[in-house]
Amino acid sequence: MRVRLREIAFARSGDKGDTANVGLIAFRPSIYPFLVKEVTAERVKYHFKGICEGEVERFELPNLRALNFLLHRSLGGGGTVSLMLDAQGKTFATALLRMEIDVPDHLLDGSAD
Repeated sequence: MRVRLREIAFARSGDKGDTANVGLIAFRPSIYPFLVKEVTAERVKYHFKGICEGEVERFELPNLRALNFLLHRSLGGGGTVSLMLDAQGKTFATALLRMEIDVPDHLLDGSAD
C-alpha cells in the first residue's frame, strides 16, 4: 500500500548553518528495517529537489529506530543571512513526512511486531 511517511514514523528537524538536520523515527520496531531499505539519501535528495542544493547524508541509529539526514546547502546560507521563510529548517520534518512510499500490508497492521 502506498502511504506517506507520517503514517509509519515521526520526525524532528533543525539546522546548523546552511544544513538542515532531519531525524526520522519509526513508530514500531518492525518498521525500522523497512525505512533503512526505502528511505535512502538519494530519495530524500529527490524529495527536496529545488530546496536542497548540496549533498544529502544519511546516518542510521538502530538503537533509536531512527535515520538522521543532513541536507547540505538547504537553508539559503542559514538563519542569520537567509531570506527564506524557514531559514532554520523547522518545517523540514513535516516536509519529509509527506514523502510517499510503498509499504507491505503486514507492516501496516502491526502483525510483524
